[in-house]
Parts: sequence; structure tokens; C-alpha cells
Amino acid sequence: MNSPNIPFDFVSAGKRTIDLERQAINDLHDTLGEPFAQACELMLNCKGRVVVTGMGKSGHIGAKIAATLASTGSPSFFVHPGEASHGDLGMFTPDDVVIALSNSGGSAEVVAILPLLKRKGVELIAITARDNSPLAQAADVVLHIPIEREACPLNLAPTSSTTAQLVIGDALATALLEARGFSAEDFAFSHPGGALGRRLLLKVSDLMHQGEEIPRVAPTELVPRALLEVTRKRLGMTTVIDSDQVVGIFTDGDLRRAIDQGVDLSSTNIKAVMTRNFTTVTKDILAAEALQIMQDRKINALVVVSETGQLVGALNMHDMLAAGVI
Repeated sequence: MNSPNIPFDFVSAGKRTIDLERQAINDLHDTLGEPFAQACELMLNCKGRVVVTGMGKSGHIGAKIAATLASTGSPSFFVHPGEASHGDLGMFTPDDVVIALSNSGGSAEVVAILPLLKRKGVELIAITARDNSPLAQAADVVLHIPIEREACPLNLAPTSSTTAQLVIGDALATALLEARGFSAEDFAFSHPGGALGRRLLLKVSDLMHQGEEIPRVAPTELVPRALLEVTRKRLGMTTVIDSDQVVGIFTDGDLRRAIDQGVDLSSTNIKAVMTRNFTTVTKDILAAEALQIMQDRKINALVVVSETGQLVGALNMHDMLAAGVI
């Protein structure tokens, strides 16, 4: 044990671990070859699901690999090998491809289900550091991880091996993503709660203010009445409506220009100071597209109209911020 009077060099220990794990990844990079391509082909042509299994720390990595595959276009889920021996083996079908992780290739729980997987006729991909292990011998494709030792100074705790497993799992997922032509929009459909999903899936109709929430005044209203409507509806503007058609908008900018020109606001109709050439959008465009229009034209609000020009909604930059579109 270290002497309590001698400070331990935590930074050096951390850097040593990083160096060892980096070396493990470099070794993996140098040995990656045809078996990797074969594994990708099996997964790409899989008619069922990619089922990932592994015990202990390898199981934790396996669960992450399954999640990454599922979110990038390769339907996948994780099955605990111990649970598989007690009923969950029924989750496997002959159309599936199985990825089994075991650094030693001899994890008892994984080895126990190998004969049953073979009887089901599933294709088996092994991720292991021992290419002569029971797992490797049973596999159709072996992805060998060349780990000489763990980053753990005792060479016991899974560290370098699990890092390499994680990296090869990411490599499989991203290679398949590219092969499938998986797009950002496809990704968004798997992540509707994330920022990308909000940017790519939300439409103007999901964010716009409707009905009584829309600020509106008639062209004959005086400016003070329009200002009251702007204040109440809190969108920084009001629409000007004539026979259900939007004929103009009145914004903070219009107010400043009217004051600069010395307009008597208390006796002026809104139609005299409103903006007649304003920007409109339809409710079916993406919110991200509406945001781009705002940014390009340096405006903070948009009027939403129907195909025939009737007012159906309004939104401003704050709505975009609140929805996380920005």
C-alpha cells in the first residue's frame, strides 16, 4: 500500500489508463479486416433483429451497442444470457443475427445458450479476445479484439477490453448507418424527444398560436387599440384583418417609425402605419424552415395563413426557443 504521507499521483494513473486504452484501440484498428465486413453483411441482410448478449461488464457494453444499433437504423435489442436460459431464449428467431460479447469467450452463461442458438439457426457474431474459445468456435464470424492486458494495474477489471468492445460496436453501427443511407431525418424519427428531432419533425402547426391567441385588429382601429392588442397577446406584433384576409401587420418597428415621423398616434388608423408587404408561411412547413426565414429576413414573428390567404396562426422567435428548435 502507498504510504499515507506520500500524495498519490492521480493524474499519472489516469493518463496511464488512457494510454493503455488508446493502445488497445490502435491495435483494434490495425487488425480490423474481412471478418468485420462479413459481420456487417450479416447484419445488413438480417430479416429479423440484431440480438446482442453478454455477461457482466460485456453485457453492459452489449446493451449500449444494441441501443446504438436501434437508433441508427438497425433494429436491435439486448438479451441477458442468464435470462435467456430461463425463458428469454424465446425472443430469438431463425431470422435474427446474434452478437455475443465475451472477452474470454468462455462466459458460462453465454456458452450455455450457444447450442440452442445454433439449433434455432441464427447467425452468430462473436466479439472476443480469444479466437480459440468456445464462443469463437461456435460463431459464424469472429471479431477478434487483440487485448494483451487490461488497463487495470491488476490486469483484472475489464477496462481496455470493454473499451475495445464499445469501439467495435460503434464501428458496426456507423458502417451500417452509412450502408443503409440513413439520413438525419431518419435519425430524428428515432429521437423525437431530442434537439435534432425537434428541429426536423416539428412543423409550424405544432407551435403556432391559434384562435383567440392570435393578435388581430381591423384596419380602421386607432393605433392605441392596436398597441393594446400587441401588449395583450405578447407576440410583438398584431395582424390587421379585413374580411378574413390579412392585409397587414403592425410591429414594434412600425411604432418606432411612426414616432420618428411625428405621427399623431391617438388619431391615426392602423392602416396608415401598418406594414403591407409582410412575410407569411403555411402551417405545414417545418418549424426549422420558418426559423430560417426569420433569420434570413431579420424578423421576430411570422403570420401563418391558409392557401387562400386566410389567417390561421402566428408565431414568434420565443416560440422557437421554447420548443428547442433553435
